[in-house]
Amino acid sequence: MASPIKLPRLGAHTPTSGGMAKRSIAYAQEVKAEAIQVFASNPRGWAMPDANVEADKLFRDKALELDIETYVHAPFLINLGSPTVGTYENSVASTAYSLRRAREIGSKGAVIHTGSAVESDFVDKAWKQIKKGMMPVLNKLTDEDPWLLLEPTAGQGQSLVKKLDDLLHYFEALEWHPKVGVCLDTCHVFAAGHDIAKKGGMTETLDLLVKLVGIERIQLIHANDSMDVCGALKDRHQNLGDGEIGIKPFEELLAHPVAQNAPLILETPGMEEKHGEEIALLSKMRAKIK
Repeated sequence: MASPIKLPRLGAHTPTSGGMAKRSIAYAQEVKAEAIQVFASNPRGWAMPDANVEADKLFRDKALELDIETYVHAPFLINLGSPTVGTYENSVASTAYSLRRAREIGSKGAVIHTGSAVESDFVDKAWKQIKKGMMPVLNKLTDEDPWLLLEPTAGQGQSLVKKLDDLLHYFEALEWHPKVGVCLDTCHVFAAGHDIAKKGGMTETLDLLVKLVGIERIQLIHANDSMDVCGALKDRHQNLGDGEIGIKPFEELLAHPVAQNAPLILETPGMEEKHGEEIALLSKMRAKIK
């Protein structure tokens, strides 16, 4: 008898104002999220505040009690490929901090953007410094530690991951470390030129990603529609069905084997009411999976 299909978890990025244990968990309950993503520090700054042990335990316990998987999104400033020494050093430190905070609050992974070399003649040096800075951080991780999840960006400028094939350079730089995985953002991959909006396009793109890195490394999906057309190189998220990607590709996504392993997290405009509607929409699609 065949094993039943494992249905993908659905959720959203949640606010943390007022505390993760209170605000984020309440948000998850309001929108009926089975997985959530949080910022563990200021997403637009380098500050790395000390942990609040009691608050962390409360968040962990509540998430466990409600069976909510959690993920940390690292600060947007992180760019491990930056030619600016200060930015690079802060990026390594902030990535290590995000991994530590993810472990402390019981999260399964910490997401970082794959970044940019900024200057066209710095690409080779960028890969070398990524390896030099990150391998000591990765080699301290144990099996119990969270994943470092690489999120390809929209392909603009000197992006280190312009198309999914470029992920191979990142994994080579990080020596295919067993704790390095992928967070796929549907808006980003569409903006970068992978046409997931066409019939079969989502399946084709996911199949490519599996071929490149293996299904076990695809650990999280940011489910976002796009305000802009395929290949626009613009990172502008839109609510599901209101953008250029449309609804049908998300049906393909939910039915694909990668979704059994990788929760879908919304990063779309709006708060509780809108996210609740979108999770309900995805839930209806999920219910049709055989």
